[in-house]
Amino acid sequence: MKFIEFFGIVFTMFSVILGAFGAHSLRKSLSEAELQSFEVGVRYMMYHGLALLILAIMPFEEKIWVAIFFVFGVLLFSFSIFFLSLQSFFKIKLKWLGPITPIGGTFLIVGWILFLIKAGFH
Repeated sequence: MKFIEFFGIVFTMFSVILGAFGAHSLRKSLSEAELQSFEVGVRYMMYHGLALLILAIMPFEEKIWVAIFFVFGVLLFSFSIFFLSLQSFFKIKLKWLGPITPIGGTFLIVGWILFLIKAGFH
């Protein structure tokens, strides 16, 4: 189960770091819309980091599949939002990342459905 705990801790830690970075360093460099998008990525990373930590202590088998969907979902969803939000800051075009965000969101949804099923609510 170390995989689950590791990503739970890493995601919550990075959400605090990136949240502070956004609030203090990016506020003057990004538009309000870009900053709000960046904060959505941070928020979803925190939610799913905490969800992974809760998952780690849940008393059911096959948690790894829920964790895999959460981890890949966060990597695709949150990180695509981070890069899209920061493209004007770095002065690079990353519009091609736009379709990645909903794929990540779909992974997160599937993870929650698996969580529900594996926890015995089916």
